Amino acid sequence: MNTQPNLITKIEALLFVVGEDGLSEKQLMQFTMATPTEMATALAELQASYQQEGRAIELRQTAGVYRLVTKQSVANVVEKLIEDPPLQSLSQAALEVLAIVAYKQPVTRSDIEFIRGVKSERPLNTLAAKGLVTEVGRNEGAGRAILYGTTTEFLHQFALNDITELPTLPEEEEVSDDATDLFMSKFEQTFDEN
Repeated sequence: MNTQPNLITKIEALLFVVGEDGLSEKQLMQFTMATPTEMATALAELQASYQQEGRAIELRQTAGVYRLVTKQSVANVVEKLIEDPPLQSLSQAALEVLAIVAYKQPVTRSDIEFIRGVKSERPLNTLAAKGLVTEVGRNEGAGRAILYGTTTEFLHQFALNDITELPTLPEEEEVSDDATDLFMSKFEQTFDEN
């Protein structure tokens, strides 16, 4: 019995998005509105499709959770990527967050979001993964929010001996949109050059 291709596509998309955390069969049924029989059939078909020659991914169940994982046969290629990752530039959002952390540190995520006017969790996670910002403590207020600061990798990337070597910002009243854009473009240029 062939399962509706749409269900297999949904399962694959969900597992791709959650990454290494994976999802249980119950969670997959909840998100796809599938019955237990439909889910079992779809998972078996998806697993069989990954068993074909030339596929680099497989569906694996461990500890009651399904994950998409890389096949052992291509592990050496993945290890090369992890050992020597390509230099990637940062998104505009990540650059904005990095500038705020650099100039306002130590700073909480809510302070960053107040300054930017938008959520900043994802750019902060990206910057932490790249080793440019890190947790430097906890706020004394209610909730003890995480305080973020820059790292030695940040100093290295921007060729700074310490944070005091950052260019000074104009006074807040004098900052125009053009000045902010100029600052961000210089900030991006410096990061791209390094």
